[in-house]
Amino acid sequence: MRLPDALSRTPIDIGFLRACPDDKILHDCRWEAFRASGPGGQKRNKTSSAIRLTHTPTNVSAIANESRSQAENRRSALRRLRHRMTLELREAISVEGFSTPSWFQSLCPGGRLEVSRRHELYLPAMGLTLDVLAPCGWSVSEAAKTFGLSTSNLVKFLQNDEKLMARVNEMRLSAGLKPLGTN
Repeated sequence: MRLPDALSRTPIDIGFLRACPDDKILHDCRWEAFRASGPGGQKRNKTSSAIRLTHTPTNVSAIANESRSQAENRRSALRRLRHRMTLELREAISVEGFSTPSWFQSLCPGGRLEVSRRHELYLPAMGLTLDVLAPCGWSVSEAAKTFGLSTSNLVKFLQNDEKLMARVNEMRLSAGLKPLGTN
């Protein structure tokens, strides 16, 4: 996938980016510490524990400020950054001749996509699902056929992540389709 020129001058391999270990992602990030607003008392108002993490090649960013610990907020910001990158960055896939990768098939015992949000392959599975939905015109039934899954199984996978579901519904609306229901 090639990002708009305003964001990057060189193509970025989205599949590679999704599989990168955290330290490689952090190498390309800019982070800022700042004081979080809101409740939390004197400690919160005096320390710069909130973190904004920006992946400079893609200009995708995430913020974490729940904890009084800067280190904990850095970990949370990185998790959110990776999730947001997966939601926003698409890898061009041709549905014609598409074959489901073996790592994805390993997440589908008995023909059902079953992967916990804590599983190391959750974000790659989420990204591949979105990558397949895009050329299918955001039709969940067409994407499910491409993967060899049932439509209801794929919908349940999407419904397990509120932000994933919101992104799919946003794209379905822009394609002239009705939004999917939530759990």
